[in-house]
Amino acid sequence: MENTGNLTPFGYQKIERYNEETLEKLAYHYKEIISLLGEDVNREGLLATPMRVAKAMQFFTHGYDLEPEEILRSAMFKEDYKQMVIVKDIEIYSLCEHHMVPMVGKAHIAYIPNGYIVGLSKIPRIVDVFARRLQVQERMTQQIKDCIQNTLNPLGVAVVIEARHLCMSMRGVQKQNSVTTTSDFTGAFLKNKETREEFMHLIGEKLL
Repeated sequence: MENTGNLTPFGYQKIERYNEETLEKLAYHYKEIISLLGEDVNREGLLATPMRVAKAMQFFTHGYDLEPEEILRSAMFKEDYKQMVIVKDIEIYSLCEHHMVPMVGKAHIAYIPNGYIVGLSKIPRIVDVFARRLQVQERMTQQIKDCIQNTLNPLGVAVVIEARHLCMSMRGVQKQNSVTTTSDFTGAFLKNKETREEFMHLIGEKLL
C-alpha cells in the first residue's frame, strides 16, 4: 500500500494508504457505473467522485491486507489469570457481501486465559480486521471466535455480535429497526451454562 499525505492549514496531516494501481482501476469502473446510472460524470459535483469512492472502498476492505493472528501474537503475555476477560461494545462497520451496503453494530467478546493474556486493544483490532472485508454476520462471528481460540488457546471464547443491516432497511423488506444477533462459543462458555449466563449478564449491564 502506498502513502499519500497532505498537511492542512491547522498542521494536521492526513495519511492514507492505497494501492495506486488498484485505485486507478476502481475509479475507472466507478466512473462507468455512475454513467450507467444515468448521471453526467462530468458534472462538477461528480468529477472527483469516482476517485473518492475508490479510496473509500479500499479503506472499507483493508482487512484483507492484515493478519489477525499476528496482531494477537504481537501482544501476548504470560499471566496466571483464569477469570473471564470481557471487551464489550466494540463498534463494527462492515459491508454486507450480498449487496455491498453497510452493516453497523457492536461486538461483545470474552475469553478465559490459559497461561496467556493479550493486550486489550488487540481484541477490537482483530474485530476490525474481519469487519473490514465483505462479510456476512454469521461468518464474521465465527472468524473472530476461531482467531482468538487458535491463537491464545484459552479455556473458552465467547462472541456476540448485534448489528443493523442496511440491506434490510433501505431495500427489500425495509424494516428500519430490526437488529440481528449472532453468537458463538468454545470451551467453558459452550460447556458450562453458568459461565455462559454470566457472560450474557455482564454484556447487558451498564457498569460505567
